[in-house]
Amino acid sequence: MVFFHHKTEVNKTRTFWALKTGWSNIIHIIQSMRFVVSHVYRESNSCADSLANHGLSTPGFSWWSLVPPFIKEAFYRNRTGLPSYRFH
Repeated sequence: MVFFHHKTEVNKTRTFWALKTGWSNIIHIIQSMRFVVSHVYRESNSCADSLANHGLSTPGFSWWSLVPPFIKEAFYRNRTGLPSYRFH
């Protein structure tokens, strides 16, 4: 939907009519959210880092109902508040 939403030369937003309702709903939901965006080093979120690396090396789509085996240790360390270290 982002590709269909753009600003014109006169700085007015123009959305194609077929997407207008959906786009308006999304904008309304986003405006009602309160969130903070911050940076976290990959060492602080080893589960996300491992999942991202897995996604880069695996073609296709993956779905897990349980914690994937390759992040199980990092997941439980994170959940119990134990630190994660990254050695090269």
